[in-house]
Amino acid sequence: MISYLRKGEGEDLVLLHGYLASKESFYPQITYFSRFFCVTALDFPGFGGAEELPAAWSVSDYADWTEAAFSSLGIVRPRVIAHSFGGRVAVKLLARDAIERAVLAGCAGIVPKRKASYHVRVKAYRAVRRVAPRWAEKHFGSAEYRALPPLMKQSYKKIVNEDLREEAGRIRRPVLFLNGDCDKETPLSSIGVYLSRIPESRLVVLEGCGHFAHLQSPLAFNAAAEEFLR
Repeated sequence: MISYLRKGEGEDLVLLHGYLASKESFYPQITYFSRFFCVTALDFPGFGGAEELPAAWSVSDYADWTEAAFSSLGIVRPRVIAHSFGGRVAVKLLARDAIERAVLAGCAGIVPKRKASYHVRVKAYRAVRRVAPRWAEKHFGSAEYRALPPLMKQSYKKIVNEDLREEAGRIRRPVLFLNGDCDKETPLSSIGVYLSRIPESRLVVLEGCGHFAHLQSPLAFNAAAEEFLR
């Protein structure tokens, strides 16, 4: 069973939410864009009102599920607005030519060059895990990671460690990147990597916004997205 919201009439516009979020996180976009499109906001498995994950899914698994959801809902090559993790899934679908065009907000998927301190933390985690696995799981990793149940943690590791540069290089569809200039989760440097690999891509920067620009400045976000999508 697919957990989704649908509002409006016309050509299809699908909304793909970020990690630990849900379809409701796009409320300002659902309200706005349903005036022009048939808007469908999906809950990814493991989030919102969707079913739990059956296994530790990778980004490709989520992309496969999303394509199947499109088919079940009668959606063919839609326009898409995606945020953060949803952007990872959208990149996969764009590379498969399953999307007409996409607005990617705070798009994740470019793994930064790891600093020496990162490798030190990984070694420390692995050493502690051998003797005190429960303690290690509670004290290492981000707060987001520590809050996840065991199966979701396995999935999370697969997701955050996959770099999508190769997929980006196969995209031949128009893509608009909308990013806050204060976004520390997906900084402009990582968006620049996407821009260098996707021929039909461009960037709009929203000043004073962080990782949730679509919620922090919905009027500016929606205006820029509307111009691109219509």
